[in-house]
Amino acid sequence: MFKGKVVTAVGAISSAALDGVSAAALMTDGVSISGFGATGFLPFSEGQRAALHAVSESGPGADTRPASQIVGTAHADLLRGFDDVDLIGFEGHLMSFDPASRIGDGQALAEVLDRPVVWDFRSADLELGGQGDPLTPFYHFALAKWLGAEQPLAFLTLGAVARLTWVDPRFDRPDIPGAVLAFDTGPGGGLPDALMRARGRPDAGDAAHLAAKGEVDDRVVTGHLAHRYFHRMPPKLVGPDTFAGLLASVGHLSDPDAAATLTAIAAISVNVGIEHCPSPPKRLLVSGEGRHDLPLMRMLDAAFDCPVDRVDDVGLDGDRLDAQAVAYLAVRVANGLPTSCPGTTGVRAAVCGGTISRPG
Repeated sequence: MFKGKVVTAVGAISSAALDGVSAAALMTDGVSISGFGATGFLPFSEGQRAALHAVSESGPGADTRPASQIVGTAHADLLRGFDDVDLIGFEGHLMSFDPASRIGDGQALAEVLDRPVVWDFRSADLELGGQGDPLTPFYHFALAKWLGAEQPLAFLTLGAVARLTWVDPRFDRPDIPGAVLAFDTGPGGGLPDALMRARGRPDAGDAAHLAAKGEVDDRVVTGHLAHRYFHRMPPKLVGPDTFAGLLASVGHLSDPDAAATLTAIAAISVNVGIEHCPSPPKRLLVSGEGRHDLPLMRMLDAAFDCPVDRVDDVGLDGDRLDAQAVAYLAVRVANGLPTSCPGTTGVRAAVCGGTISRPG
């Protein structure tokens, strides 16, 4: 579509936490990164969040049209503020842990904005036996090149689940076997907050502060690491019930000790996950809300021999990294380049996923 030219693409994503919609512009040819552009965020209203929650909790077969309307309108309102854009990447909204549960209509968005929109990144990967997620690793590979890395490094995204991308920038392309490996390591940041909500104490204040004051129960941590998930080879994804008994396992502990133990579980799970990588990374770069969790970051720093830094520390936007990744993928799709491979989703072969919708 662009024949390898550097273009300006805007990627937009809907937060799984139902905070709102994020967008970020990226200048790229779909291979290397030439520059970073404007960013934006539009929060969902209380009514919109309630409606999205209602659809998410309705289960399979629910009418997703109201949610799709909310998601589409919010994206259109935010993206109208971006000028001089060649292409839009539209992620939609994930209604559950299932990658196939994304909602949103890219064709409708293309009509409203009068711009080409790339969307539905997962279908081709799922059809070829892949998991459909994660889709950010190829962008992480490009970021490693942009940073000038000469040795393997890892990107860690700390959301409700911790997701790791190991990349070797010495390879020319991310779809070459051995260049990229991506998978969920286990529970991520925010576990102490989830604990407080489960205990009926959403007003407990900064749950991370509680974790800093608590003592880790090593027996609970050891029991958690015996879970069969950690013995599975990647690529692999954490499902909604994979660690269903985790909060119950700290039920006998005080709030500070339970919070500290859950934080240690998140950190140690990442350390165990690193053992699956072809070689130890020379640096660990952390994005996601969990990067603001000081006890978790301290535990990660103590667990690794390599430097552990926030992506913001190396000049990247930790709040908009995923939106930038969608913009990057959109340009790759437009140029017919792969978006996933066996090392990222377990798909049988490198595949270019995504649909291009044009206005009119």
